[in-house]
Amino acid sequence: MTQDQKVENVIIIGSGPAGLTSAIYTSRANLEPLMIEGEEAGGQLMTTTEVENFPGFEHGITGPDLIAVMRKQAERFGTRFITRNVTKVDFSQRPFKVWVSDKLYLAKSIIISTGASAKYLGLPSEKTYSNRGVSACATCDGAFFRNQEIGVVGGGDTAMEEAQFLTRFASKVYLIHRRDSFRASKIMVERALKNPKIEVLWNTEVQEVLGDGKSMTGAKLKNLVEGSVKELPITGLFLAIGHKPNTDLFKGMLDMNETGYLITQPNTTYTNIPGVFAAGDVQDHVYRQAITAAGTGCMAAIDAERWLEAQASH
Repeated sequence: MTQDQKVENVIIIGSGPAGLTSAIYTSRANLEPLMIEGEEAGGQLMTTTEVENFPGFEHGITGPDLIAVMRKQAERFGTRFITRNVTKVDFSQRPFKVWVSDKLYLAKSIIISTGASAKYLGLPSEKTYSNRGVSACATCDGAFFRNQEIGVVGGGDTAMEEAQFLTRFASKVYLIHRRDSFRASKIMVERALKNPKIEVLWNTEVQEVLGDGKSMTGAKLKNLVEGSVKELPITGLFLAIGHKPNTDLFKGMLDMNETGYLITQPNTTYTNIPGVFAAGDVQDHVYRQAITAAGTGCMAAIDAERWLEAQASH
């Protein structure tokens, strides 16, 4: 590291609604943030078609459009962007170190907004037919399955929601669940069970995704009670089995819960390392909405700004 290397006031890692909101706030506070937005910039909203619950858009807006508007706003106030992935960090001393391949960046403070990603079953055949029948986003891909029979895996609210949504297109939706009861909220379960196009396969697990090499043609299902295996001729399989926070970079450095979500101090965005803040789905496994992510992004910016001010006055 050269002695005259610039030390950024704040580096924001990740670029969904949490990161972009923190960029808007920190740039308006003249902190000139540097955002390392990642190669899949924009986060989960980039695979969301209609966002109807973000305040301020009475007719709804697509996920990518919402991100684009936020990004322009951050840019307008002077946020700089690097569209690459952070490959390594070192938070053991200040200034904090952040690497993009072999290029080193230094920062007085860090805001982490790396979000979460949809979980997959982990079957080799699932990878083979990813985007060729297998999907983790009903709203993105549902329209490709008009008048087809498809499956949804899961038992929470997301699974109910996705199954329900997919009945707009599919002729039939099998809801495939490992257990004999759903953990989804009562109202969501009732809606799903009432829908004539939805059939529930209880105590059932997907063992393999079947296909002809080009696209998916079915799934091999195992009944966990009887042990019997059958093939179901479905052309689509949607996974709704939860999310994994993108926190591998920070293992051994920052406190996490058992599933890997960053732990922030109550009512703040402070992590266990002073000067490192976390916002959005990377630390929120409860609400996971664009608007709550944006809210914590605002909190992180204000927390970072006040923390930097306190450091400067010492």
